[in-house]
Formats: sequence, C-alpha cells, structure tokens
Amino acid sequence: MPDEHNARKRGILAGLRSSFLTGLIVVLPVGLTIYLIWTVVGWIDGWVLPLVPQAWQPDTLLKDYFGPETHFSIRGVGVVVFLIFTILIGWVAKGLIGRSIIRTAERMVDRMPVVRSIYNGLKQIAETVFAQSETNFDKACLVQFPRPGIWAIGFVSTKARGEIAQRIPVEGDVLTVFVATTPNPTSGFLVYVPARDVILLDMSLEDAAKMIISAGLVYPNPRDPSQPPAVGAP
Repeated sequence: MPDEHNARKRGILAGLRSSFLTGLIVVLPVGLTIYLIWTVVGWIDGWVLPLVPQAWQPDTLLKDYFGPETHFSIRGVGVVVFLIFTILIGWVAKGLIGRSIIRTAERMVDRMPVVRSIYNGLKQIAETVFAQSETNFDKACLVQFPRPGIWAIGFVSTKARGEIAQRIPVEGDVLTVFVATTPNPTSGFLVYVPARDVILLDMSLEDAAKMIISAGLVYPNPRDPSQPPAVGAP
C-alpha cells in the first residue's frame, strides 16, 4: 500500500509539473512580449515627453479639462509624438530640400574622425534593418553546406553580380545565399552557389527562420504546427 500511495503521489506531482511547464510555454512568450512592449513604450515616453512643452503635456491637459485634482498617467503619448515626428522627418527627407540638407550634413560629419565612424556604422545598421524591396531576402532554400551531402537552410538574396559573377567558373546564374546559424540567425555565412544547385523551398521566410532559431524543433505546418507536413500534402 505505501508503494501504491507513493506512486500515486509521484503521478500527481508529475502531472502538476507537466501542467506547470506547459503553462510556462504559453504564458512566458505572452508575458515577455507585453513586458518588453510596456518597457519600450515607457522608455520612449521618458525620452520624448520632456521635449514637449509643459502646456501640451498629457497631465496638464487632463488637469485643465477635468480639474486640478485629476492625475492619470497615460503611457504611449511619447510614442505617438515620436511616430508623427519621424514620419514628418522622413517626408521632408524625401524631398529635394531634405536630400540637399542631408548631403550637406553628411559631408560635415565625414570630416569628423570619431563621429564619422559612429555615424556610418549606425547608418549601415539602420539601412540593413529597415531596408525595403531590393535588399530583402527573396526565398528560403536548401544548399549543400559546408560540404556536399550535408544540407543547410539558406536565404536567397540576389543573383551574383559584377566581378564575382564574372570570376566564378560556372555556366549559368550564380545565387547569393545567406546560410544562417542556429540559434542566432543574424550571424552566418555568405556563399555563392550555382542556381542549378539551389533547391528553393515553398515555406515562407518566417517559417524557415523559426526552424533555424528552434534548431529544427518548430516545423512549418499550417494544419498542425507541432507536426511535419504529411508526404504529398499541399
């Protein structure tokens, strides 16, 4: 009887442990996402709101409208101000006058040794992260890497151009492929692969990135994400 009681107790504890771990898997991503968003919004508010005139501060406007005893902290106003300001700056920068101002400012920055390095580095990072159309990856693919017979997931960026395309002794097109590392897909290897040796995948770039980040544990399947797609399934 004691052995049966202990076994039942261990079974209950195992069930609770399993439920707790399952709950963590559900709660942690949601909780961390909300926390990060809340923290970033608060950080932007703390940075932007001091630049807003006191008469336009949310607390001042609420007190003017509802009375001097009103106190209610509104988080996110700084984000709205920041978005509007950034959109206006982008709109001006696209115009002829804006481009001229930017070129003049960049020429001045190029004459400052330390500032030049910091500015150019941050500019390259911003252009890489927020670039559109041409600089986005095109398709997910499979390539033999790091040697024939071993396959890796890669991202096709563009066709090889210029001197590289001319000097690679291959007939036909050569594709530029970024082979990401696991679990950090922001690092990896840039390889040039003959187009005939690249197998394009139907999965989206997001699904391919999920596979890399999860070390293959998350497999793309629109019907059941926890299972691989059935053979021959669309």
